[in-house]
Amino acid sequence: MKPFHVPSLLIVAAALVACGDTATLPLAAGTGPRPQLPPPHKTFIPTVNVAPAKGWPAGDKPVAAPGLVVTAYATGLDHPRWLTVLPNGDVLVAETNAPPKPEDGKGVKGWLMKSFMKRAGAGTPSADRITLLRGVGADGSAASKAVFLEHLRSPFGMALVGNDFYVANSDGIVRFPYVAGATRIDAAPTNVAALPAGPINHHWTKNVIASSDGSHLYATVGSNSNVGENGMAVEEGRAAIWEIDAKSGSGRVFASGLRNPNGMAWGSDGTLWTVANERDELGSDLVPDYLTSVRDGAFYGWPYSYYGQHVDERVQPQRPDLVAKAVPPDYALGPHTASLGLVSSAGAALPAPFGEGMFVGQHGSWNRRPYSGYRVIFVPFANGKPAGEPIEVLTGFLSAEGEAKGRPVGVAIDKTGALLVADDVGNIVWRVTGAGR
Repeated sequence: MKPFHVPSLLIVAAALVACGDTATLPLAAGTGPRPQLPPPHKTFIPTVNVAPAKGWPAGDKPVAAPGLVVTAYATGLDHPRWLTVLPNGDVLVAETNAPPKPEDGKGVKGWLMKSFMKRAGAGTPSADRITLLRGVGADGSAASKAVFLEHLRSPFGMALVGNDFYVANSDGIVRFPYVAGATRIDAAPTNVAALPAGPINHHWTKNVIASSDGSHLYATVGSNSNVGENGMAVEEGRAAIWEIDAKSGSGRVFASGLRNPNGMAWGSDGTLWTVANERDELGSDLVPDYLTSVRDGAFYGWPYSYYGQHVDERVQPQRPDLVAKAVPPDYALGPHTASLGLVSSAGAALPAPFGEGMFVGQHGSWNRRPYSGYRVIFVPFANGKPAGEPIEVLTGFLSAEGEAKGRPVGVAIDKTGALLVADDVGNIVWRVTGAGR
C-alpha cells in the first residue's frame, strides 16, 4: 500500500469537513443543572467544524452585554492563554502554546487533527514566557508592559503565595522568589512537583490554584486521549485534580474522572470549583462541558461514563464499579464549548446581573455543527450554587462567515473590579467594565 501524500491528505481533510452530523437540539438544551442528553450519534467520520483563525480587523472588538464596555487592555501578545492578578494590581499573562508531543496524534488521523488545530490558531510555537501588565491608561490600555519570566516550558497556571510565585509548566510546578512590585524575575526556578507529562501529553495545559492558607496547591491534569484509546496505563494520574503540599511537594489525586479540567476558582463557602471539557465524537449534541464543585475523593466518570452513570460503550473493558460511584457535575455549559477560563465574581465591579457567580471563558468548538462557545458567559449563583440560565458577557468572536476573529481563554478580575479576558487568536487581553466607569 502506497503512503499518503500531502495532496491526498488535503483531499481527505476537505472531505472530513463536509462529513459528520449536525446538532438536533439547541445549545440551551445542553446547558444548566439538568441538560438533555440524547442517545449518542456516532458517525464513521467525526464532525469536524473548525472556525479558521483570522484575528480582529482594525477597529473591531467583541460585543459586550448591555451595561458593559469592552476595551483592549493589551495587544500584540503571542498566544496569551492565562491570567493572574497580583495583590499590587499587576496583571500577569502566560503567553504559551503546546510543548513538543512526538507521540500525540500519530498516523493519518493525528496529522489531520494537527492540521485542523493549526487552522484554529493552535499551531504556533510556544513563547514560553509570562508578561507583566501594569496600570490603566486613559484609553483603558495597560500603562506599561514588561517581560516578567522567560524560558519556561509551556506555562499556564500561576499562583502567588506570600513571596513564592508558582508556575504550572506542562510537566510540573516550579517556584520562584517574588519581591512585591518587581517587574522581572531572573532567579532560577525550584522544582516543586512533577506532573504527568511525557511524549503524548495530549491535554498539556496545567493550571494551579492555592488554598486560602497557602499550605496546599491544586493542579489540573487533563487526559492523554479522548476516551482512553491510548490505553489506561498512560492515563495514570491524569484526568484529575491533584492536591500538592506547597512545602514538601508531595501530592495526591484529589479528584479524578475529569477528562480535561482547566479553570479553578474558590466559591464563597470555600468550595473548589472547576470547568472541564468532556469527550468528543459522540455527535454534536454530546457531551456537555461543565462547571462543577470538586469533592475530595470524588470520581466524575471519565472515561467510562459521562454525567454520572451514562456509560460510554466505546471504552473497553468497562469498570461498572467506578461507573456506579460517578458523581454528576453541577452545571452543564453546552456541548463542545471548550470551557476553559473560570473566575469568581468576588471583587468584580460590574452592574447587575453580574453579581454573585462565575465568569467562564469558552474557547469554542471543533466537533459540533453549528459552532458553540466562542464567548464569555456568566453563571449566576445563589447560596453558593449555580442558579439560573447563563448570561452572555462577551460575544462577536466569530464573523458572519464563521471565521474566528478571537477565541477567549483565561479570565480574571483586576484590582479595579474589571473583568479581563485573554484572547489567544486576537493576541489581545480585553478589559470589561461597567458603562460609565
